Amino acid sequence: MPTPPFRADHVGSFLRPKALIDARTAFKAGEIDASTLRTVEDDAIRDIVRYQEELGYEGVTDGEFRRTYFHTDFLLQLDGVEEAGGTQVKFHQHGGKELEYAPPVMKIAGKVGHGRDIQRADYEFLAGCTSRTAKVTIPSPTMLHFRGGRDAIDPDTYPDLEEFYTDLAAAYRAEIASLADAGCRYIQLDDTNLAYLCDDTQRENARKRGMDPDALPRLYAQIINDSVRDRPADMVATVHLCRGNFRSSWAAEGGYEPVAEVLFNELAVDGYFLEYDDPRSGDFAPLRHLPAGKTVVLGLVTTKLGALESAAEIRARIDEAARHAPLDQLALSPQCGFSSTVHGNDIEVEQQSAKLRLVQDVAREVWG
Repeated sequence: MPTPPFRADHVGSFLRPKALIDARTAFKAGEIDASTLRTVEDDAIRDIVRYQEELGYEGVTDGEFRRTYFHTDFLLQLDGVEEAGGTQVKFHQHGGKELEYAPPVMKIAGKVGHGRDIQRADYEFLAGCTSRTAKVTIPSPTMLHFRGGRDAIDPDTYPDLEEFYTDLAAAYRAEIASLADAGCRYIQLDDTNLAYLCDDTQRENARKRGMDPDALPRLYAQIINDSVRDRPADMVATVHLCRGNFRSSWAAEGGYEPVAEVLFNELAVDGYFLEYDDPRSGDFAPLRHLPAGKTVVLGLVTTKLGALESAAEIRARIDEAARHAPLDQLALSPQCGFSSTVHGNDIEVEQQSAKLRLVQDVAREVWG
């Protein structure tokens, strides 16, 4: 039996069907109740599970169909976490266009805790829809620190930030324990921050928030390690590094070199989903730090543009990566999700399908 991360894998989110988008709009307007919305979500998730299975994927997700954003829907269910507006950011698009967007910012208004299960019921529904491996994607705990820094954490509740880091990791351990108890054995932490620390502008912005960008990778590795440390021995934990994925645009650029050594050797996870779809992600040289026993899933097929890459091009890039890390420690996926927010990237469902088939075809050619 293959084990995750799989040779052909994917990050997790998919374009939302119109019926689901319409139902979410109706729910927000008070026209349907939560139970009716969940019934629509359930139907859409059954369909997206079949879709993944028919394409040949061993790891399946619920497409993040119950979420508006990949991170806030989870983080706001932790005790002590509130939404505090957004931070205006210029997202970049291919062709030199820019998109103004204000991603939601979380603030810590009280003690962080795990007052209830967050993903368990969603995982149980997903697992009940498939005989394949059900993967749960959750935002990295670092999402509650990087965007706001010290100013977003109530100083009366947490005069010492070490106490905040401790409580945050404990909350994540409780959630992961809940998922493990339900049978989940494949989780993915979605982390924009380690990738943002590869971007000179983002590093300078971190300094303005009172943080040391050279020290943050090690701090974030510690927080993530403390969050996943008690998972069962047979639970695979991976991290996806993302430079922003909103309507086919991104917020950060830069190769992995500034974080690579810590990322691969101090972060106690089993695998890494890394964006490598275009030059903004840098070259493959940072893969030289990859130790034995870990897998890098190469995100070589872009989810931001509809045009389909050639199989020969993808194989050539895998060969290039294999000059820096063993081929048997590599795998293939799309570069990111297709819909990290409910808005979705600017591509069509047929193009999404073609890219997912390409990943499968190339993975079979390369690894058998």
